[in-house]
Amino acid sequence: MRGRIWGRGLLLGAASILLGAQIAFGAGFALYEGSARGNAMGGAMIGRGEDPSAVYYNPAGITDLPGLQMMGGMTAIIPSTDVKTAVGSAAERSTTSETNVWVPPHFYTTYQVNNSLWAGIGVFSQFGLGTEFDSKWPGKYNNYRAVISTVTINPNVALKLSDKLSVAAGVEAMYFDLDLRQAVQTGLAGVNLDQKLTGDSWGYGFNFAARYKIFDWLAAGATYRSRVTQNVGGNAEYTSNVPLGLLGLKNMTVKGDIVLPDMCSFGLTFYPTDKFSFEVSGVWNGWSSYNQLQVTYESGRQVTLPKHWHDTLRVQVGGEYKLTKWLDLRAGYTYDPEPSPDDWVDYLVPANDRHLFSFGPGFHYKNYSLDLSYTYLVITDRDVSNSNALAGMGVLPTQFRNGDAHLIGVSVGYKF
Repeated sequence: MRGRIWGRGLLLGAASILLGAQIAFGAGFALYEGSARGNAMGGAMIGRGEDPSAVYYNPAGITDLPGLQMMGGMTAIIPSTDVKTAVGSAAERSTTSETNVWVPPHFYTTYQVNNSLWAGIGVFSQFGLGTEFDSKWPGKYNNYRAVISTVTINPNVALKLSDKLSVAAGVEAMYFDLDLRQAVQTGLAGVNLDQKLTGDSWGYGFNFAARYKIFDWLAAGATYRSRVTQNVGGNAEYTSNVPLGLLGLKNMTVKGDIVLPDMCSFGLTFYPTDKFSFEVSGVWNGWSSYNQLQVTYESGRQVTLPKHWHDTLRVQVGGEYKLTKWLDLRAGYTYDPEPSPDDWVDYLVPANDRHLFSFGPGFHYKNYSLDLSYTYLVITDRDVSNSNALAGMGVLPTQFRNGDAHLIGVSVGYKF
């Protein structure tokens, strides 16, 4: 009996690592909130270079920034969704996710060394968010709480090769932190067992960027950010209403490699008048790099599961109108497709294609700037009849409904 439960516990622990890895993938877990100004324009900032958030959107753009400049802020993200599930012949049940507020930060500094050389550094979140349901909900054997947070430190050097062309390069150090909780099926009447998986790691990558002013009224930009491999080490902790020894379980260490995808951004920025500008841009995400994940336990046991994510192209359109010397008005739209097919869906975040509608003002006073943004994110409905990836792991025939999120951003800047 103990041996069977121990084996089941190992498999469930492996699934937990794999589920945790998925937090960083798919619509909703790649973060694009680099600044309130960028949020307001739907992320369409790839061809621009007009404030320190260029370190995030296109580091080559910092060659347009004189002297020393700084910007910092955050985006509050408030997601919600309804998950309708049915078990066998039981009546359908609808569960609404718990209300949480996730707050990815951003901070940038740029410095003009001379007429040809600039330096910049950014601190921001590239992947994150999470989801939480009542711990007794029908999908609890898949998960009832999943949270990931990342912080990237990204120093860059930019060169102004001519009045038209600038290039940049940088390195990335990314901290990755995971917290996943789920109920575990023991097969024993009256026995409740929960697992909490925590882990963290540092991963490293690089980035390149270029910006070219084709005409006075047109600029083009492109940025590449590499894959980042996270060698996550952590712990699986179990709680039960009976002693763990009777179940043949103990708390243990686990480790696994997680490959976060590379991204390529490109955009065209148009300046039809002195007051009005707009951009059309895209972000290609290499989600297919997540083809499998191997997990190793303290006991030496290894589990490898395949995945079938596909690459996506996020489309962004945004504009800005300089109403007065102290007030800018901005708006944008984004289409963000979901990379996971129906057979590989779980409850970490009920995800599908997303539409984002955004707007916000920008205020200027002497050397100060204040940018605000609001974004309404809509997740299209999705029906999942089966999940091959998680068969027998708590994924039920499911309908994802009423998925949305409110995003409120603020950035404060100063020019020295």
